[in-house]
Amino acid sequence: MAIKGSIIKSLIDLRDTIVSEPNAEKAQFDVLKNLLEKAKDTAFGKFYNFIEILESDNMQALFAERVPYFDYNKLNERWWSQIHNGGTDITWPGKPHYFALSSGTTGKSSKRIPVTDDMIESIRNAGIKQVGALTNYNLPPDFFEKEIMMLGSSTDLQKAGEHEEGEISGISASNIPFWFRDYYKPGEEIAKIEDWDERVQKIAENAKNWDIGALSGIPSWMELMMQKVIDYHNVKNIHEIWPNLRVYTSGGVAFEPYEKSFKALLSKPVQVIDTYLASEGFLAIQDRPDTTSMKLILDNGIYFEFVPFKPEYINQDGSLDDKAPVIPLSEVEAEKEYVLLISTVSGTWRYIIGDTIKFTDTERHEIRITGRTKFFLNVVGSQLSVNKMNDAIQELENQFDTKIPEFTIAAKRIDDEFYHCWYLGTNSDKSNEELASALDENLKNANKNYGVARSKALKGVKVTKVSPEIFPEWSAANKKKGGQVKMEKVMDEEKFAEFEKFVEKQSKNGDS
Repeated sequence: MAIKGSIIKSLIDLRDTIVSEPNAEKAQFDVLKNLLEKAKDTAFGKFYNFIEILESDNMQALFAERVPYFDYNKLNERWWSQIHNGGTDITWPGKPHYFALSSGTTGKSSKRIPVTDDMIESIRNAGIKQVGALTNYNLPPDFFEKEIMMLGSSTDLQKAGEHEEGEISGISASNIPFWFRDYYKPGEEIAKIEDWDERVQKIAENAKNWDIGALSGIPSWMELMMQKVIDYHNVKNIHEIWPNLRVYTSGGVAFEPYEKSFKALLSKPVQVIDTYLASEGFLAIQDRPDTTSMKLILDNGIYFEFVPFKPEYINQDGSLDDKAPVIPLSEVEAEKEYVLLISTVSGTWRYIIGDTIKFTDTERHEIRITGRTKFFLNVVGSQLSVNKMNDAIQELENQFDTKIPEFTIAAKRIDDEFYHCWYLGTNSDKSNEELASALDENLKNANKNYGVARSKALKGVKVTKVSPEIFPEWSAANKKKGGQVKMEKVMDEEKFAEFEKFVEKQSKNGDS
């Protein structure tokens, strides 16, 4: 009998009976009030007169009226740059001890997002909430004795003046509580290895020494790690190495596009649990098994606002039009897409995180990530979101019984006519033309605006099959492997031309 696991499970159950669910609107009101109180004497708080906002009869409305929307460039150039130049009390009291490096899905240069001690505490609290939610998943007591493989970025953070820098997964892992360290794998020594291939090699070499019960990380990189372990030990699936693996905690991207290829590496079912940890904070957790949605964490230092995701509100670079209306939590509607804004204990204010979400349950405040503002393809009026792209790709997988874990797309002008050009990462034996025709039909059925565009200015769809391995290699060439790096689903013509040259070069290297 798993005595230790039974005790741990009982303690988690007991905690859940003691800690009650907060009232959502009150929790968010309190979060905003605390944010404004704490930051009222910062340069940002004085500039936007947080004291007056706090004294208002309608604090939330005046906050939305007075403080503009900020994307990373706007907030960094106007305010965070002062921190980099030695300033203190700029957008949050004091100076942050960490900056999260995030190239996200665009560009080679990293964003540098402040991570304060208050944010470290917020992330830790969210992690505890996630662990507490595991008791809802009917897991056996011995699961709570197993180890957890967290495949993030390197925990060997880089010293930069008075702070340290690294990806948020590395910063979080370097601040894990002492009581969790015995469960954490690959362990501090391997986790510090900067080179992703070297780190995964060490994981493969040590894999049989660990009794892994749960995996945590971005799906694309998790798949590559599991495949490496499988190949190194010459086995058929990951359960031959980790027979007690029962849970996979995904995060930051929709899991559905990876589901088919991920399950091919398993021999028995694994409970997939979504989480929403971004460089800017830990925003949501999936706290029950009978959904694929995540519950916003409303009482943990992050204040949420929502802008309807409509073409007229989105600028070409993915930023928001200043006149775009904002919707408070109390007025959101189910199944409508919103651009997510957050204000946090790291000194981000009305910040466009770049993700689009929809509420699947407004009473439970459960959401799903539907895409990125920069991945909204609206050339010639197609109004194609990543959510619709993912749906169409899944339908393609089912139609042709194939796996397509990665893709990218661009609207490309060919002989003065626009085409949607897709690169699909797949080993399917179907021709490019068959895939293109089916994909085109799937998109017409899923999106009426796309159908209208196809009858007018959008001439057609072109598909090019490539090895799925092309996509992580592209990421490695442009940013780096592993961690929080995600493949860009939509590219502009210039970036797409670079990608096509990269694919051509890789193909020639493969032939030689």
